[in-house]
Order: sequence, then C-alpha cells, then structure tokens
Amino acid sequence: MNGTATVRRLGLVAKPGSREALVTTREVVDWLRRRGCEVVVDHATAAALPPGVAPGAELPAAGLDLVVVLGGDGTLLSVARLMGGGAPLFGVNLGRLGFLTEVGRAELYPSLVEVLAGHYGIEERGMADVDLLTASGESRSYRALNDAVIAKSAVARIIELSVAIDGQAVTRYRADGLIISTPTGSTAYNLSAGGPILHPGLGVTVIAPICPHTLTLRPIVVPDVAEVEVVLETSQELVHLTVDGQEGADLAVGDRVRYRRSTVTARLVRVTRRTFWETLRGKLGWGG
Repeated sequence: MNGTATVRRLGLVAKPGSREALVTTREVVDWLRRRGCEVVVDHATAAALPPGVAPGAELPAAGLDLVVVLGGDGTLLSVARLMGGGAPLFGVNLGRLGFLTEVGRAELYPSLVEVLAGHYGIEERGMADVDLLTASGESRSYRALNDAVIAKSAVARIIELSVAIDGQAVTRYRADGLIISTPTGSTAYNLSAGGPILHPGLGVTVIAPICPHTLTLRPIVVPDVAEVEVVLETSQELVHLTVDGQEGADLAVGDRVRYRRSTVTARLVRVTRRTFWETLRGKLGWGG
C-alpha cells in the first residue's frame, strides 16, 4: 500500500529512559515545526522533556497522520499495541537496525523528507488477541504483535500444557514452556526456540515448545483464523504468561490462554527499498 497524503500532524514517542531518544525527540520536534508540522508527544515522553517542547497526548491520539517511534523494536512493539490499527508507525532505531524499525539514526531526516512529501508505503502486520481466563473466573485481555509466551520460572520444574485448536485436542506438552507467535514474531523468541522463520505476510500462527521433554513434539504452523487454547495442567509451579515480552500475568493450574487473530493490524511506514530478506541477511549474518 502506498502513502499518498501529505503528513502534517505527527506524534512522537521516545524509548523510556533513553537520553539519546529524548535528545533526538527535541531535535525532531524543532525540525518538524520549522516545516510547518504540528507535533505532539506521548505523556511519558513529554514528562521527561523540558516544559514547552511539545504538548503531551494520550495514545492513541485522534487526528494523527503518523507516529514517529524513537528507540528500537521493543519501543515500537509497545506503541503498536497501544495504537491498535490507528495511525501508521515510523520506527527509528537508535541502536542496531531491528526487524521492525524502518531506518537508523543516519537515515532519519532524509527519510522524514520523503514521508512529509507522501512518498512512503504502509505495510500491514497481523496482530493477535490474547485472553487469559483464570480458573477462578477472572479474565484479562492483551494484544500482541510478536507473541504470547507461557513459560516456567528459572527455578520451576517442567510444566504440562494441553493445547487445543478450534476446540480439537492436539497434544499435551511437557516442556519449559510454549510460544505462540505471529509471523512478525517468528524472528523473536520463536527463532531462539528452534521455530521456523515465517514471512510476515503469511496468514498463519506458529506454536513452538520451549525445550520439550519429548523430541517428537515439534513446532507446528496453523492458519491464523484458528483459535489456539492452552491450559496449564501443572500446580505448585511458578508459570507466567508474557505478551510481546512486555506485559502479562502469573498463571495457576487450570488457567486458560486463548490466542486468535485480531481484527486490527499494525501499520508500519516503509520508505526504504530494504526487503525482508535483506533484513534477515543483515541481522542473522547469512551469506558471510
């Protein structure tokens, strides 16, 4: 999808606690204002800046043409969950180029020139809705761009997790945990656990066990229209649900985690010609 509208009202989000991100935010605000743009920053970033640099806003703010995210993949993940399919996100990595962020610090201003002129594309990335239904009757809901991970603590023994897909029993995993991932998240924890790398445009979900006790229990890939349900069968162990590595809850025996495709997508701004395969080669060192 190609961007055609010019960009005039932008949001800025900086990586929390990063001095470089805050300094860059002040520079970008000044740069954008000199070009006639209206700029707002999220409340957390505004609180860390000198008074009057830019007004604070609660995300998702109405009327934004685009949100610039200054930090890395982790910062972009958190903003993507907040935006919930709203304004497109332009990720700027202030360290090493990530899988999600579009440009590095050196490419920031040349890329912004292109964005302000409407010369950009938008890449839709599928997200997932993750519901925790406790045995006591409580419920919590999350949204994931990367993954939902159910895993034991460092000192816990192997845990047992039963898995059903669309209500049909699949298997019971005895393992250190389980990763349920979007294609975008396939290059995150899923990759470390031996799961497959998936092209982000695929409409699938990957389920990968973490250190399974039985070697025949391998990662599986299912259509993303399927609902995956995981039930914790182990008691008296410390087990956690973590969404995108950033939020979640403790689990108890009988708790259920349901994972399904969300109706919203993350919208990522693309201004470079860098392909997914080029990013893989660079990040994973393929080809020497």
